[in-house]
Amino acid sequence: MGNMREEITAQIIDINRQFYQSFGTEFSRTRRRVQPGVRKIVERIGRDDSLLDVGCGNGEFIRQLAANGHRAPILGVDFSLPLLEDAKLIPEDFPATFHAFDITEKEWTEVSGQYSVITCFAMLHHIPSEATRLQILRNIHQRLAQQGQFIHSNWQFLNSERLRKRIQGWDIVGLDAADVDEGDYLLDWRSGGTGYRYAHHYSEAELAYLAEMSGFKVVETFYSDGAAGDLGLYQVWEKNSVAG
Repeated sequence: MGNMREEITAQIIDINRQFYQSFGTEFSRTRRRVQPGVRKIVERIGRDDSLLDVGCGNGEFIRQLAANGHRAPILGVDFSLPLLEDAKLIPEDFPATFHAFDITEKEWTEVSGQYSVITCFAMLHHIPSEATRLQILRNIHQRLAQQGQFIHSNWQFLNSERLRKRIQGWDIVGLDAADVDEGDYLLDWRSGGTGYRYAHHYSEAELAYLAEMSGFKVVETFYSDGAAGDLGLYQVWEKNSVAG
């Protein structure tokens, strides 16, 4: 897998942090409805399942759960303040709360308890370095109930000719291709100004490795989203009988 240096990891995390702070409001406008794959997940989550949504963004997924009659408590966490402002626009008396929180922190002291379901849609692909990904996944493992499910999606942008044209050289942000790992890309953003964000293109084999290394097993994989139905790689993980 990868062995990215810590200072490079920190620099890339900051690139994405700056993007979502600067373009969060504009980004939120492009995310007013959930993807077809997420809609499929909404229908499968029990109304009494406590839920942690990691990288909740503007809260559209949580609003869909509310519309579906969800009753149990939900916690949404994200580091983008502009997105969290939109996330708070939920039905009155709906049991959802939101915290500004950077999941790349080693200790998740602000996220306590255990949850029946933990979701993480279109977020893990913005996390650089194997070490940081495993740190996040092990924090998720600790907060997932023993019989719970961790459901996530990852952007398959290389499947789109249009999105491949958004790939830029690392020199734009002062890095070199030798600094990053295989599967790491820098993509531009062209709405409301020009911005750049990091994304990693996962294979099923890489996700299976990360699952094993963090104490999970992959129990379901499917593709959805986009014109060809292949822009999102969705997986459902459960805890191994032996914790990682």
